[in-house]
Amino acid sequence: MDASSARPITRSVVMFDYWLVLVVFLLMSFGLLMVASASIVISDQQLHQPFYFFYHQLIYLVFGLAIGAVIIQFDTEWWEKLGSGLLLTVIVLLTLVLIPGVGHAVNGSARWLFGMQVSELAKFVVVIYMAGYLLRHNAEVQTRFSGFVKPMIILSILAMLLLREPDFGSCVVIIATAFGMMFLAGMRLRNFLPLFILVLLVMCVVAISAPYRMHRLTGFLNPWNNPYSHGYQLTQSLIAFGRGGWFGVGLGNSIQKLFYLPESHTDFLFAVIAEELGLIGVLIIMALFCVLVTKIFLIGRKAQLLGRHFAGYMAYGFGLWIAIQFMVSIGVNCGVLPTKGLTLPLVSYGGSSMVINCLIIILVLRIDYENRVAAGWRE
Repeated sequence: MDASSARPITRSVVMFDYWLVLVVFLLMSFGLLMVASASIVISDQQLHQPFYFFYHQLIYLVFGLAIGAVIIQFDTEWWEKLGSGLLLTVIVLLTLVLIPGVGHAVNGSARWLFGMQVSELAKFVVVIYMAGYLLRHNAEVQTRFSGFVKPMIILSILAMLLLREPDFGSCVVIIATAFGMMFLAGMRLRNFLPLFILVLLVMCVVAISAPYRMHRLTGFLNPWNNPYSHGYQLTQSLIAFGRGGWFGVGLGNSIQKLFYLPESHTDFLFAVIAEELGLIGVLIIMALFCVLVTKIFLIGRKAQLLGRHFAGYMAYGFGLWIAIQFMVSIGVNCGVLPTKGLTLPLVSYGGSSMVINCLIIILVLRIDYENRVAAGWRE
């Protein structure tokens, strides 16, 4: 046997899952296209610049990717060390948002601080904190009820601050994501179900305690009873779906975006997609999101199998977050769920949302890269 035949077989590292990158690229590109289409009329009428929202969305996307290019250089363990500090910072920021003159209110909700929607940052930080907590207290989470209760106390503080803004939608996403992460970490069903039911009941009480939330709920159940008041957004959204048919009315030809459908480039962008591209376009978008979430979960599972539990929990959290917000956003647009102020991830207009979504994808790609290195690939 010669020396060359005795050398170990090595392969150059494949840095990322290229299919994941492709899906994200398609969603972001499609989002830019649809934001431009949905906002062109209202942007021209209100700001005398037809592509104002498109340009801003593009800037947010570039900014998010630029930050991502920096943070992708850091190991995922670095985030574990920052979890508690980031959580405390978010609690402080959510408190500052509620102070008159400090927080900025839009449409009656005080959610912005220094041009940033703090609730988006809170979702991101909760995933990182929960991943670290599940790593440190995994045995307690799996065997004792206290392991479930402790993070719920901290999340309750966040929930109360979010409800004061008010931002019920983000509160639901955060709680649901945290519950999902604990369930995937091995929480026993007998411990999980009682508190899950209790939290569900509390959320129901919160939902019906405020008049505006009650109006949204009743409007969702039968929007056609009051189509010019509480049911207005949903009826206009359903009209958009009805007009779309199988193949849509064509890109740029939506009627509902012409001042009929409020928030057509943000919360109700999916309705414009349904109107312009029809059922086929809707199914393509849903398929892309399904592939994206599946890929993220597979990356999380691979990290778990390699013993990289913090990275695995973090990937699970990001996958759950995208899946929950994706389903809620589509459900709201279709009339399956009550109206919530949630954007379609990676697609809808929103500066804070787009920047944070970019960070999510970048961290998932970092986890994927570390998985490949840990599995024996050589740089």
